[in-house]
Parts: sequence; structure tokens; C-alpha cells
Amino acid sequence: MRRLALSLIGLLALLPLASAQTSAAKPMLAATPPMGWNSWNWFAGKVTQDDVKQAADLVVSTGMRDAGYVYINIDDTWQGKRDASGVLHPNEKFPDMKGLADYVHSKGLKLGIYSSPGDLTCAKFEGSLGHEQQDADLYASWGIDYLKYDLCGFRTKLDAEAPGDKLKQNVMMRDAYVKMHQALLKTGRPIVYSLCQYGFDSVWQWGPEVGGNLWRTTGDVRDNFPSIALIAETNVGLGKYAGPGHWNDPDMLEVGNGKLTMDENRTHMGMWAMLAAPLLAGNNLTKLTPEVTGVLTNREVVAIDQDSLGKQAERVYQEGPVQIWSRPLADGGRALAVINFGEDTTFLRGIPLHLKEAGVTSGMKARDVWAAKDLGAIKDDYKVALKRHEMLLLRFSK
Repeated sequence: MRRLALSLIGLLALLPLASAQTSAAKPMLAATPPMGWNSWNWFAGKVTQDDVKQAADLVVSTGMRDAGYVYINIDDTWQGKRDASGVLHPNEKFPDMKGLADYVHSKGLKLGIYSSPGDLTCAKFEGSLGHEQQDADLYASWGIDYLKYDLCGFRTKLDAEAPGDKLKQNVMMRDAYVKMHQALLKTGRPIVYSLCQYGFDSVWQWGPEVGGNLWRTTGDVRDNFPSIALIAETNVGLGKYAGPGHWNDPDMLEVGNGKLTMDENRTHMGMWAMLAAPLLAGNNLTKLTPEVTGVLTNREVVAIDQDSLGKQAERVYQEGPVQIWSRPLADGGRALAVINFGEDTTFLRGIPLHLKEAGVTSGMKARDVWAAKDLGAIKDDYKVALKRHEMLLLRFSK
């Protein structure tokens, strides 16, 4: 066990040098949180090549691309079988992956794909175990720009080879992610690397060392407000681990899905922006309403998410159902979110803003982002009233 741990440490020690050499020649990958659309939340295993093409068309026509949503990501179930040489072929739902990538690129967009370090993926399709370099080369030859690498199918191997030994399992998990990272680097193609392993072993502490540009901090998001609130709670205190090139990932956006109200959609979107989260929409683009489109493409909210300083918000106040989160911005200003996580249907009134704790200094002027309204200089006694699951999102500027 000690030998395994030392071998991993030795490998990781080489990565900063490799990263430094790479960054000198190429722009940083994921300098701001990636934005795009992912097939899983809406299509799950039914996604086809035509669905992906249509998604690309709609991301353009709805204005999402111009708002920053550039990745069109295929999730699980695209894989077919390997040939005698071990080369993986797409299944009948994706007859021409290179042609699909070319089509997506022609729209000014980028294409993402999905795999697992295990023999099989979550949906029991071909994984990349033992074929990491082959698969990375294949993705590069197609023109893939983003890889979501899901631990799901690797758990069987962990349980079989290290039953009950969490330390050994964690070393194996890190080794598996390093292996694909090295394979991606060898292709010479810039491919954003998304670690999907649900926050196991405090991934935020070691994600950059294994090459991750983003890593999941929680289990899967669901299209209901309790799920969104739980994920927000789970990300408390993780801000110091996020920054340009490496981001905490609270999972995809459910904006427009399920029975989320418009207040809940705005709170969900605003919370992810405060968390400097990747913004990967997971909705049915064929049924986008103007209201949902407006939430996803709100330029001021997206600007907070994409702020170049790359500092994730932290919670600075909580009392009962009310939470206040504060995020420093590159222009010296602050983004401040006041959220009513409560279930009571009556208004919460007279909520103090706690501006000093939030880092808002005297003379800063406030703007209500969702209302698109300038408020001027305000104080703690600014009249705040919030409905159930509503967010007040303020941007303070010097």
C-alpha cells in the first residue's frame, strides 16, 4: 500500500512541471468555468446524433451561444463495441462522430464526450479501462474538445481489488484519473477534463494534481429545489479550491426542468453563478420559453459566473432559512446573494444585508441584477423582502 502511495506521489510531482511547460505554449484551458449543454438530464440513454445536431442549432438560434454556452456535450450511451485492435466504435445512434464534430464546430461551438475509467460506464456501455491512450487518440482524431470521465463504472474494480480499503481505493481512483490526463496530453489536442466522481475523497484538494479542469463536488443534481439547496450547502467552504483552470462543479443546471418555479430557476442560476460553477444546461432546448431563456442568458448573471478573478463565493451569514453569500470580483466590486431557502409561503421581510461581513465597503453602488435596476449606495437597512425560494442578487461596484 505504501509503495502504491509513493508511486502516485512521484507521478504527481511531475505534473506541475508538465503543466507549466504546456501553459507556456498554449492558452489555459477553462480559464473561466465552462459553459454549454449536456444531453443527460433530458435525453438520458435515448440521445442520438440528430439530437446533438439539433441541440447545436438551438443553442445558436436561442442566443445561448452568444451568451457563452459553447460546449455541446454527449453523455453516456454513445459507445458501440471495440474491434480486434481495441479501437472503440460509436453505436448505431452515432454513425459519424467526426462529421458530428465538424458540424458542431461549424456552428462556432465545441463538442464534448463521455467515458469512464472502468470496463463499463454507468449505463453499461464500453469504458476506457486498459484503452486510455487509444480512446484519447480517438477523441482527438474526431475533434473532441471536452471529456467527462465518470468514476461510476470503476467502482466494481475498486470493490473487487480493495474491498473495504478506502485508502487503497482512493489511490487507485487518483491513478485512474492521472492515466487519462496523461493520455489526453499526449494527443496534443486541448481537451477540457471533467472529473465526475461525486466529491469522493475530497476531490477539490487533489483535482488539479491529476489534471482536472473541473470536478464534481456532490451527487447528481435533481430538478427540485431541495436538491439545489443541498448542493449549495455542500459547497460551503470550498471556495479556496476553485480558480482559473480548475473549478468546483456542483453538477448541471436544471433550469427549466421539472416543476421549478421561475423564482427557483433564478435562484438556481444565481447560486451557480455565485459558486463560479460550470454552467452546463440540461434542459429540453426544443421547449425553451422566453422566460427560461432569459434566465439562462442573463448577461449580468453570466458575467458574475465568468468573472476573470475566478473567486468562488462563500457564505458569510446564515439565520434560519436566510443565507447571504459574497463573491469578490475582478473590478474590485462584490456580488452578494441573499436567499430564502425556507418553505413558508409568506414573505420574509426586513432582512439585513450584513454588508461589512460581505466585504462591501463604503461608497460602493448597488445594482439589483435580476431586476436590472440601479439602487445607488445602500446600507444594511435596505428593505429586503423575499418570497419562498427567492434570491436577491446584488452587484456592488466602486
